[in-house]
Amino acid sequence: MDPAKKFSLLLLFLGFVSVWVNASTFSDDYGHCERIVQKWAFSSLEEEAKEDKHTLRDLLFFLHVPRTGGRTYFHCFLRKLYPNSLECPRSYDKLRFDPRKQKCRLLVTHDDYSMMSKLPKQRTSVVTILRDPVDRVFSTYEFSVEVAARFLVHPNLTSATQMAARLRAKTTGVSTLDIWPWKYLVPWMREDLFARRDARKHRGLNEIMSNDPYDMLEMVMPLQEYIEDPIAHEIIHNGATFQVAGLTNNSYTPESHEVRQCVQKHTVLGDLVLQVAKKRLDDMLYVGLTEEHRESATMFANVVGSQVISQLRTSSSSTESTADNKSDSRPNNNHHQKSTSDQNTTDIASPENDEALKENMTVGDLMDAYEVCISSLRKAQTQRRTSSLNRISPVNFTKEARHHVSKAVLEQIRSLNHLDLELYKYAQDIFAKQHKRSMHNFVGIEKLESMFNNSYRRTFWNFLSIGMTLVSLLIFFVFVNARRRMLKVKV
Repeated sequence: MDPAKKFSLLLLFLGFVSVWVNASTFSDDYGHCERIVQKWAFSSLEEEAKEDKHTLRDLLFFLHVPRTGGRTYFHCFLRKLYPNSLECPRSYDKLRFDPRKQKCRLLVTHDDYSMMSKLPKQRTSVVTILRDPVDRVFSTYEFSVEVAARFLVHPNLTSATQMAARLRAKTTGVSTLDIWPWKYLVPWMREDLFARRDARKHRGLNEIMSNDPYDMLEMVMPLQEYIEDPIAHEIIHNGATFQVAGLTNNSYTPESHEVRQCVQKHTVLGDLVLQVAKKRLDDMLYVGLTEEHRESATMFANVVGSQVISQLRTSSSSTESTADNKSDSRPNNNHHQKSTSDQNTTDIASPENDEALKENMTVGDLMDAYEVCISSLRKAQTQRRTSSLNRISPVNFTKEARHHVSKAVLEQIRSLNHLDLELYKYAQDIFAKQHKRSMHNFVGIEKLESMFNNSYRRTFWNFLSIGMTLVSLLIFFVFVNARRRMLKVKV
């Protein structure tokens, strides 16, 4: 046989073997991943559900999905409700926070659902807010740029990095750079911004050719480059689903990394993760929507806020009762009075620090305080954002500018976040049911009040009518008797 033909057949054979081996390897890898994901999903779905998910438990865990408006709920709702003594310290700082060592009633964090493994499950209520996935990707990109741009006051990246490290070492607070996911996204974007600034200086570039802030290559990483980067695939895309499922790269679950990698490699396995995330939304006390801002806030105040107020009042009454008992007891019995349950009650409620109790707060008061707070918070956020983006002018992110992003990029974002899109639709259904139930309860209360008021009115008018009749009869009787006496006198 011709050597050339032999060589061609050999190449063909080797190609066939390579395809067969790759196919076999893929099949083995898929089978392995399928077993890993199924095992995790089945164990998660078998978790015992709470008896009454509509009732607030001892601990409120606010699972804060980034860029959903959760910060306003934290500052303008929860901090108005809970005194500092009941807030879990360093909530957002995973590196220095162990929830099992804290006696607290409020936990607000970007940590994913796997945090529940460190909490008393049957005594914990979970709440969250979800956002349209496309808008959330836009907002994540914009905030990454905004925070990273703050470092451009430094002459170079080394100086910025060293200064940030020194400040974080000195401060007792929690830096954005300590919080997931920004501890990954901001340094990545910061490095990119400095590299582009250095490139402009090297080229002597003073004029920017693009007018599209999402595609201003000389100034900022373009949005399309951002969403295609491996870091975005690891942290941003389908981030809400992975966070609610407890599978982020910040997870406490040992197998989370392998499960997440398998789902990213074999997208069909994502359906199992989606089912777990949906079940966890079902079991939550409250699920809000960023886009339904007014309705979500009102519902939060009525569903969550009202129960927190009631719970803290009950705790305060118990504490005061305990204090009264102690004051009545004899000195030699003091040690006996300090039982474990009494001590726990004292730790739970501290009336002198409890604003809700001190001001006798109602849901209406809470909503009024929320409106004032959110206005002030938004003003401060706008000022900080404007100051930051001025350092990378003419970049200016606006809602109007988003409309000019190409359909191809928008479709790519949707495709990369297909799990989040499905979870968001499911959250919308939950929200509609919550809203209906909330309105039904509200109408029910109104009906009871109306029935009581109508009954009261009817009773009042009945008594008034009877009274007037009796008075009329009495007057008539007196008049008749008087007339008879007058007739007797005349006779």
